[in-house]
Amino acid sequence: MQFIIEAIQKSPEQKITFADYMNLALYHPQEGYYACGRAQIGTQGDFFTASSLGSDFGELLAEQFLEIWKVLGSPNSFDLVEVGAGSGFMAADIVKYLQNNHPDFYAVINYVIIEESKGLIEQQKKTLAITYKGNKIIWKSWKEIDNLSLTGCIFSNELIDAFPVHIVTVNSQELQEIYLTLSAGNVKEVVSSLSTSKIIDYFNLININLTTNDYPENYRTEVNLKALDWLETISSKLKRGYLLTIDYGYSASKYYHPQRYQGTLKCYYKHRHHNDPYVNIGRQDITSHVNFTALEKQGKLLELETLDFTQQGLFLMGLGLGDRLSELSTGKYGFVDVIKRRDTLHQLIDPMGLGGFGVLLQSRGLTTQEKARSLKGFKG
Repeated sequence: MQFIIEAIQKSPEQKITFADYMNLALYHPQEGYYACGRAQIGTQGDFFTASSLGSDFGELLAEQFLEIWKVLGSPNSFDLVEVGAGSGFMAADIVKYLQNNHPDFYAVINYVIIEESKGLIEQQKKTLAITYKGNKIIWKSWKEIDNLSLTGCIFSNELIDAFPVHIVTVNSQELQEIYLTLSAGNVKEVVSSLSTSKIIDYFNLININLTTNDYPENYRTEVNLKALDWLETISSKLKRGYLLTIDYGYSASKYYHPQRYQGTLKCYYKHRHHNDPYVNIGRQDITSHVNFTALEKQGKLLELETLDFTQQGLFLMGLGLGDRLSELSTGKYGFVDVIKRRDTLHQLIDPMGLGGFGVLLQSRGLTTQEKARSLKGFKG
């Protein structure tokens, strides 16, 4: 808590935006949930991701990357860039699968992990040292990658939901913002004018007006400006290829529906979720849903063309998850193993859970013929 108090005290107006607060709570070098290595991902941690359920998710993604390589003409150098690699298990699953099953493709990939958290980089390196025997994976920052130098696929899984968000509210049909200040030594929310005109630009981009009569007084929601900046970085680095984004979220009309008057902000602590971002500071995850409409519209402005959008369950079925389920009835596995594995595979495609996540495919620099190719994951 002290690092939050100090940030407020040092700010010019003795207040910080919620986005500043969330950034500190998650990414402060010494105290942040992700930065200091406290993030616990998996069935025994604070939350789990598709990749923490086993190797299937990464292996099926690898099949999609193989097809992408072929669509691009099987180049002799293929950049596979994972942004935000969690504990490193998905990276290990992908490269091991390609190494064992598609050696020609494995030979030409340049697997790069973009990770801001030093704590997570340490976790990833430990994971890979144990699970992967090879030298295909390197770590870089965006600054270390030349502009328009990447040919291949940039991808992320449950990354954008953890970007710091501004929280806005509607008072007397006026859009205002939530800030944090100090009152008797405690952190307290206050409402004031918007911190940046970029918030107005954001709502103009997605054609949403929260100040109409449709929205109730004190309507509250989030604005993820960092997601737009992130897309700008992607566009500046990708010369030719794809951007694959997997996350939970909605279209703008569903995200900013008048009935969703408390927004989507959630906190995760030891597999329990709640709505209070001001407890367990630096020891819990704070997330908000992704506005896929904003990603598509901002992408178009940056020459990132939307090719397709689907749900994760359909995406994975298109890549062969159904075949893996069918294999369980061949007698190859014991009863207990069948039950466990079937449960894992079903979790990946459960429409009320991971299977309902969005999968957005965007591209840059493709020929008309390449853009017309429908990838397996989007035929599910």
